[in-house]
Amino acid sequence: MSSLLSKRVQQVKPSATLQVTAKANELKSKGIQVVPMGSGEPDFDTPVNIQEAASFAIKNGQTRYTAVDGTPELKQAIISKFKRENELEYSSSEVMASSGGKQVFYNLCQAIINSGDEVIIPAPYWVSYPDMVILADGVPVIIQTGLEQNFKISPEQLENTITPKTKLFVLNSPSNPTGAVYSKEELLGIAQVLRGHPHVQIITDDIYEHIRWGSDDFVNIVMADNDLKDRTVILNGVSKAYAMTGWRIGYAAGPEIIIKAMKKIQGQSTSNPSSIAQAAALEALNGDQSFIQTMVSAFEQRHDFIVKELNKIDGVECPSSYGAFYSFPRVQGLIDRLGLKDDIELSTYCLEKLNIALVPGSAFGSPGYIRLSFATSMDNIEQAVQRLGEI
Repeated sequence: MSSLLSKRVQQVKPSATLQVTAKANELKSKGIQVVPMGSGEPDFDTPVNIQEAASFAIKNGQTRYTAVDGTPELKQAIISKFKRENELEYSSSEVMASSGGKQVFYNLCQAIINSGDEVIIPAPYWVSYPDMVILADGVPVIIQTGLEQNFKISPEQLENTITPKTKLFVLNSPSNPTGAVYSKEELLGIAQVLRGHPHVQIITDDIYEHIRWGSDDFVNIVMADNDLKDRTVILNGVSKAYAMTGWRIGYAAGPEIIIKAMKKIQGQSTSNPSSIAQAAALEALNGDQSFIQTMVSAFEQRHDFIVKELNKIDGVECPSSYGAFYSFPRVQGLIDRLGLKDDIELSTYCLEKLNIALVPGSAFGSPGYIRLSFATSMDNIEQAVQRLGEI
């Protein structure tokens, strides 16, 4: 290891999804038309009412520092959102806004993880979870799942993984990268295990809360079992539901002692999120919500198409998902058929030979899979599956 760089930073991997996007953009700059199936952001424009709220904020001088944890108005909107949509009650001292959902998770790890503390993360997982745990000097402990169990852990797996060193358990539903959604009954089974281990804190990443289809209403672990509320931080944000990825506004709700510690971390790193983006997020949470269903309907149509077409390809097994905007097919058969080493080589092959940008499953802790984002146009999706079907 280099003596110049810290051991901490040398243990951390660059974000695989950002690397794929950067490589695709590099090829585009050379005039190569790449089909973008790697990026995890809606291809819709931010709704006009939200854009106008930001413009109004600029013109009316809302361009200065705000409170570290967000403006009083935005915090009240977050409180109202949880009460209106989730039937959960929080006070102002139990919520905060951050520069994206990623900062919420980072703040939490820095606030509660000590050296050697274990953090249980089900795989497939969002690429940044383990590395942010490592940056807090914690130990990621991975529970493997696969297509056979619909990418969801069982209560037995969780029970067998918890140790006296376990500090935090991570849930993400709907899931990035699989689109898997835990039912209330499944969450109650997990909650029963956690009740027996009161030393374990919980974070539920609900960033894809509104991007779901099917008949079931959204539920997280606190909604399923309110007795876990005083041990759980809820992570959410405006990026996915309102096509606001670049605005960088996430938010958290949880026990006052933890939120206060997260605010302290934020106060010594970024300080407040952008005042203008906060004004836009305020309109997103309080304003017209009809945009969400329009966008989700489009995602559901794309999902149905891509699942059907991918399953026609020899060596590909693509399950249906029920939320987010990703397909996570098992492609080991395709890897073997092409004589490639692994899913990383397959992803490189797709980018360099087929001009399709996608992400290898290994980046999410699940070798033998790939992630394709269908938060892109139907034209791009059709091109991608056609090219894949021809190999």
